[in-house]
Amino acid sequence: MYKMISRRGKSADFILPAPVGGLNKRDPIISMNQTDAMEMDNYMPLQNSVQLREGYEKYALIGGFEKTKKVETLVSYHTAQTSRMIAVFGGKAYRVTKENAIRYENVAFAKSRCQTVQYQNRLYLMNGVDAPKVYFVDENDAEHFENWAFEGENLPENQIISAAVSHEFLWFVEKNSTRAWVSTVAGNIAGTLKAFDVAQVLKWGGCLQAVFNWTVDGGQGIDDYTCLLSSEGEVLIYKGYNPNDADNWTLVGSYKLGKPVGYQCTMAYQGDVVIICEDGYVPLSKALSANNAGTSTIAFSDKIKGLVSERIGAYKNLEGWQSLIFGKKGYAIFNVPVANSFEQHVININTGAWCKWTNIRAFCWCLYDGELYFGSDNSVFKFGGTYSDNGMAIEGKVMQAYSDLGTNVLKKIPLLKPKIKSSKNFKLKIWTNMDYEDEDTDYYVNIGEKETLTARWNEAKWNEALWQSGKTRRMQGQWVANSATGFKASVVFKTSTSANLIEWFETGLRVETGTGIL
Repeated sequence: MYKMISRRGKSADFILPAPVGGLNKRDPIISMNQTDAMEMDNYMPLQNSVQLREGYEKYALIGGFEKTKKVETLVSYHTAQTSRMIAVFGGKAYRVTKENAIRYENVAFAKSRCQTVQYQNRLYLMNGVDAPKVYFVDENDAEHFENWAFEGENLPENQIISAAVSHEFLWFVEKNSTRAWVSTVAGNIAGTLKAFDVAQVLKWGGCLQAVFNWTVDGGQGIDDYTCLLSSEGEVLIYKGYNPNDADNWTLVGSYKLGKPVGYQCTMAYQGDVVIICEDGYVPLSKALSANNAGTSTIAFSDKIKGLVSERIGAYKNLEGWQSLIFGKKGYAIFNVPVANSFEQHVININTGAWCKWTNIRAFCWCLYDGELYFGSDNSVFKFGGTYSDNGMAIEGKVMQAYSDLGTNVLKKIPLLKPKIKSSKNFKLKIWTNMDYEDEDTDYYVNIGEKETLTARWNEAKWNEALWQSGKTRRMQGQWVANSATGFKASVVFKTSTSANLIEWFETGLRVETGTGIL
């Protein structure tokens, strides 16, 4: 993996692959793998390289210039005949199209953040304050936005907070209660709901937080389970196809996880269900196989558990926690509300490597017609297809794990040679921190000069180089001046660039050892 190229005397070139292992917030920095990163902001770990994340551009302005209001619900609606993107902003509902948002008249929400589920051609929106609303498009392509058409004995409509579909039955969760409400007939999109109270079977108390379907292939065929998740992290697992028939409905297990975070706390993932909880981002199958012990160590997010634990501890009560998979691009996003901003924890679903995105103020995300969108302040943005954040530079920083560069002796590193592809010229900041120091420096922005600056030890500014791209994004490398002495080195790679696709493959380091290097 690492290659030392000998030179005359006590100088050699060491080739260090880019940190494709991704962000590591679990291991001590003294024992971290050399292809991991202590920081990875706005760079994505791929199979053989690290690449700047994509950017975003404004798709539609909603509500004029009411900048104090936010798009808190963004959801796609799909049938065989049509598709729509629906937003809830400032208590109003809108159909979102390119550069336009059409308000649905006489539709009002007391709270704009809704949980949603689509079953058949009905899209249900619930917020725990209003009676649930349902949206659909009929056979004549006419749109309807109206109150739902379910009823039930002592059913508190304005307390319904979330919903799910399992075995063709609609389930609705009652807020601050141990009750869910389930349709009495499979396939119903209206009619009668029956209370399903789990107070007598919850071992750890609390109230219901979510319902979800879990499909398991146990080797003897596929089983579909209906799972009810409590606010204490208890998962009740039911087997059967009809919750209204005692002969076809059995509680098969009760398992304990960390307390779930938010009402949008589950995500279907590769035949499993990942739950956002106080133990991290935990796959249900691994949590159950761990026999209720130490679920944080088998969490989907184990490698970044230090970061996740810190964020959940500080911000678990804020709204905006959400997860989704963008299969086309090969990653999953966990949206994290951080004080007055947001960050995203992103995993490469092919390699399991993590990174962190910043400067994306996303209150909610959705996939619509194969593309990724998010709701922000009075606007919907389309993510991807550009390498600027709505015209602004994307700031990226990677701090690679420390390496002894093949020899545990005092060494001097006078030169660095990163191998990079880029779509245009840019200024790069690259340097080495030594022996666990934590130095930083300002970004150099993309200025787009045409000539190439080859930085040499006695000619160029330390750790600064203007990178010239090839027209076809060829692999390029050039020596950059560096000044560092110590036993272990961490390569720091920092950019601030607009409309530029940057991909980093490896770094060559000129290493000098022996007497006289100081």
